[in-house]
Amino acid sequence: MNKSKDKDDLALFAELTKGIKPFQQNKRHFIAAPKDRKIIEEKEQQLHADSYFSDTYQPLLPVNGPMKWARDDIDNHEVKRLRRGDYVPDLLLDMHGMRQTEAKLELAALIQACIKQQSHCCCVMHGHGTGILKQNIPMWLAQHPHVKAFHQATKEWGGDAALLVLIDIGDQPYRR
Repeated sequence: MNKSKDKDDLALFAELTKGIKPFQQNKRHFIAAPKDRKIIEEKEQQLHADSYFSDTYQPLLPVNGPMKWARDDIDNHEVKRLRRGDYVPDLLLDMHGMRQTEAKLELAALIQACIKQQSHCCCVMHGHGTGILKQNIPMWLAQHPHVKAFHQATKEWGGDAALLVLIDIGDQPYRR
């Protein structure tokens, strides 16, 4: 009884679908397309810049003399070595003509690049200009957890228009 009913149903289905052309199989998959690496890195840099750098935080920075700062757990000898030029910066960042928002992004990207490339020291050239970047960059650097110390650069790296920054990259020893 079930077999005859199935045959009747098949015959009815065949009669109803006679002359219908089947669809071609579409090769489209509904899986999300992989995101572009550049877009992912830009969003990560934006996240780092937004989470680390505040414009309202005021660290204790010197008013007179060269600009310098060190975390509490860093020996003063490291700052002295920065001042003397014992550390040679592996990466340089020229911020001339940048706006504050661009400068924050670039500063976060520089610190991430230092960590990625195992560079202990970098140079940030902010220039003289109106003094906005010269004033804000030390405040931003003092907030970042991977910045050990910074000091006004020596003449060969930009003098008072630049900062040498010592980066905490982990447990790897310093390479010269």
